[in-house]
Amino acid sequence: MSINKVALIGATGNLGPAILKALLDGDYEVTILSREGSTSTDSLASHPKQKIEKVNFEDVDSIASALQGIEGVVSNVASHAILSQKKIIDAAVAANVKRFLPSDFGSDLSVEATQKVPFNMPKVEIHQYLAEKSKTHPGFSYTFVYSGPFFDWSLKMGLFGDLVTHDMTLWDGGETKVSTTTLASVGKAVVGVFKNLEGTKDKEIRVADTAITQKQIIEIVKEIDGKEWTTKRGDTAEAYQIGLDEMKKPEPNFGIAIFNQLYRMIFSVENGPYFEDKLDNEKVGLTVMTPEQVRDVVKASMA
Repeated sequence: MSINKVALIGATGNLGPAILKALLDGDYEVTILSREGSTSTDSLASHPKQKIEKVNFEDVDSIASALQGIEGVVSNVASHAILSQKKIIDAAVAANVKRFLPSDFGSDLSVEATQKVPFNMPKVEIHQYLAEKSKTHPGFSYTFVYSGPFFDWSLKMGLFGDLVTHDMTLWDGGETKVSTTTLASVGKAVVGVFKNLEGTKDKEIRVADTAITQKQIIEIVKEIDGKEWTTKRGDTAEAYQIGLDEMKKPEPNFGIAIFNQLYRMIFSVENGPYFEDKLDNEKVGLTVMTPEQVRDVVKASMA
């Protein structure tokens, strides 16, 4: 069984362009599904193997019509729209899609503590929904891709520490090893799933470019620019509680709520951020970065 025609939902934003590039570079025919009335995909560069279909994501029939002839679906919907994937899944089943990749691409959701984080609960619900559909429809299958935090994006966003001001909150001491993957490598992993359908069928796939600590990042940056850092200790349990309390407010600040949940998921050992002993890189054609390559990513993010 092979896949040549893929639908991508969420081709813009942070991760979408990397997935789209990897699929087109892999010579797949890509149909980008975009919401009716949305202009988010209008600025995408044209490509002979790419087309855009406008659909009503509230209507299963509309989605299923756009998925006719599609063999694989990659969903990269935003976090607030995770549960909307149920209708997309129903449409994929109706259209005889072979493989569905839901919007995961983050923390290892097999870890019980991570499943209980409010940010992740909708994803867990989608996992259960996909498992049920796979059982009742033998031609339909799924793959969950866990990549840890996006390495280059997290560096630029300051999740590991501020590379410009050289300030860092050392979460739980700053020595937690974190499995992490660049945006481009996540895109390559998606392609790797479609190239190895049997080996990734109804499975959780864990990929990572490297495993690194915050203190190691400080040392790499010091080697590059020689500047000292200002650090303070942060407790992920306290940050997590702040995030939970923020969500209970009548008008919560979602930045505070979400980022404090992320700090817990990324840097708390309890949440399983390090999964080097369970890597599936070989299944999807990825290799682990060399120290020189890791340094290059850090240096590029400093700019």
